[in-house]
Amino acid sequence: MVSLAPYASDPARSRGRFHDQGGGETRGPRDAFQRDRDRIIHSISFRRLRHKTQVFVAPDGDHFRVRLTHSLEVAQIGRTIARALGLNEDLTEALCLGHDIGHPPFGHSGEDALQRAMAEAGGFDHNAHTLRMLTRLDSPYPSHDGLNLTWETLEGLAKHNGPVRRNTWAMAEIDAEWPLDLDSWASAEAQVAALADDIAYDNHDIDDGVRAGLLSLDQVLNDPLVQSNWDRVRARYPEVPQHRLLGELVREQIGCMVNDLLIESQRRLAEAAPRSVEDVRAAGRALIGFSDAMAEREQALTRFMYANLYHHPQQIEIANQTGQVIAGLAAAYLADPGKLPQRWLESLPAKEPQRTRHIGDFIAGMTDRYALSRYRELVGPIELDEGF
Repeated sequence: MVSLAPYASDPARSRGRFHDQGGGETRGPRDAFQRDRDRIIHSISFRRLRHKTQVFVAPDGDHFRVRLTHSLEVAQIGRTIARALGLNEDLTEALCLGHDIGHPPFGHSGEDALQRAMAEAGGFDHNAHTLRMLTRLDSPYPSHDGLNLTWETLEGLAKHNGPVRRNTWAMAEIDAEWPLDLDSWASAEAQVAALADDIAYDNHDIDDGVRAGLLSLDQVLNDPLVQSNWDRVRARYPEVPQHRLLGELVREQIGCMVNDLLIESQRRLAEAAPRSVEDVRAAGRALIGFSDAMAEREQALTRFMYANLYHHPQQIEIANQTGQVIAGLAAAYLADPGKLPQRWLESLPAKEPQRTRHIGDFIAGMTDRYALSRYRELVGPIELDEGF
C-alpha cells in the first residue's frame, strides 16, 4: 500500500456524509473515498457524459472526445500526480470523474444559453450544478436524495478551482444545508484534479482539433510550448512521417506539464510544510501548481486554443445553433410546462424561482442528442454540420 503524506486526505478522518446510513449498508471492503468514486461511476449523471459535448457537438466520428472520455483522461492524469505527491488517489479520482457532471448539453454554448434563460431565477453555473446533481437530482437510493457523498468530495468539487468568491443560488443552497467552507482552499487532491483537467484539455483538444481539420500541425507549432516539445519528438523519431507523431507530441506535452507540476508542487509543499489537510486548506494559496514559467506558457497555449479552435468560425456557427436549441427548449417548457415528462411535471413547483430552476434542472441533464430530438419535437427542424 502506498504511504500517504501527512497532508493527504484520510478517509478514516472524513467529516462524513450528510445522511447517516449506519454501518449495515457498507458493501465490500471499500473506504469512504473509494465508495464516493464508485457511486459517481455507477451514477446516471456520469453515464450521460457519453453524449455530452467536450469540444465538438454530438460528434459522429468515433475518435473525438466527449465529456465521458475527457473525464476518464483527467482521472488518469490526476491519479498519477496524486501518487507521486503521496496524496489520496481515490479521492483525487472521484473529483476528476465528477468534475464535469454539471455541464448541460453542448458545453459552454449550452451553459451560456441556459444562463440567459434562467437569469431572472438566479442563472445557471455548471460547477454549482455538479453539486446540485450529486446532492439533489441523481437519487438512486431509497432513503435520501442524491448520492450522499462525503464532505471532502463535495468540498473538492465546489472549490477545486480555488475559494468560491462569487456564490450562486445553487451553491449557496447546498452550503447552507452543509457548510463547505467556501472561502478557503480545498484539499491538495482537489487542487490536483483542477490541474489535471487543465493538462488534459489543453493537450487532447490539440489532438481533436488537428484530427478534425480545424487546426493544422504547422499552425499548432506557432505556440512556443508545443514547438519545444515537437522538437524533442522529432529528434527522437527523425525518420517517422510527421502524421504519425501527433500522438507522441500530445504525450510529450502532458509529460512536460506533469513533471513541471510535480517539481513546483513539491517545492511549495516543502516551503509550507503542512502537517495535515487542514494546513493545506489554511495555507492561503494553492500548494499544487505549475512553476511561473510553465503557468505563463500554459496560459499562452490556452489563448492560442481559444483564438484558433474554440473560436474557429465553424465552431462559433455551431455554438450559435446549439445555443438556439437550449434557448428554444427553455422557452417551450417555460411557456407550457405540460410538455415536461410526467415525472418532472408531477414535481413541478408552483412558484418562482423554483419553477424555472426545475425546468433548468431538466434541460441541464439532457444529452446533446436528447436535446436535439426534443427541440425537433417541440420547436422545429434543425440540422448541424455532420461530424461536429
